[in-house]
Amino acid sequence: MGTVTIGVSIAVPEPHGSLLQERRAGFGDAAAHGIPTHVTLLPPTEVDDSELPAIEAHLVEVAAAARPFPMQLSGTGTFRPLSPVVFVQVVEGASACTWLQKQVRDASGPMARELQFPYHPHVTVAHGIDDEAMDRAFEALADYAAAWPCTGFALYEQGADGVWRKLREFAFGGAVVPSQPGHVKRGSLPAR
Repeated sequence: MGTVTIGVSIAVPEPHGSLLQERRAGFGDAAAHGIPTHVTLLPPTEVDDSELPAIEAHLVEVAAAARPFPMQLSGTGTFRPLSPVVFVQVVEGASACTWLQKQVRDASGPMARELQFPYHPHVTVAHGIDDEAMDRAFEALADYAAAWPCTGFALYEQGADGVWRKLREFAFGGAVVPSQPGHVKRGSLPAR
């Protein structure tokens, strides 16, 4: 037995995921092809691999308590100068993502942990590259927009090669996806 690095995230579906991944690579971000395009719910976290069954059981419970919600991305933002990141903004679904990440990291569960920075749902499109390339990423995707129904999340493991691979998907407990934007209002929870 040993330790593994895991993460939990909402995948950005096709064709949006590949497009943003290619754009990220095009800005010079060497990690782009090892990181599926996503909205983080649990950042990279080292755990003992013997804990994986308990982690998966916890994630099944979190997913069962959640309901599908509309996700919408639009425009760019940055965490600079605090952190060298440019991202596409989550403009709808942010409150649901915030609720989900709190459940994933709940103090009573196997992935309880503090965050280095306050939670802010986003899709990274440039990280740790030179300032000129960061500026290009910020400007090039300023008009980017995408929307889809979010119906679940996934558990990922980072391999020794630095590549993140999906271990398992977790579908939300509700079967009905909101048909139009606006069904998840700020502050509402996608729970029973």
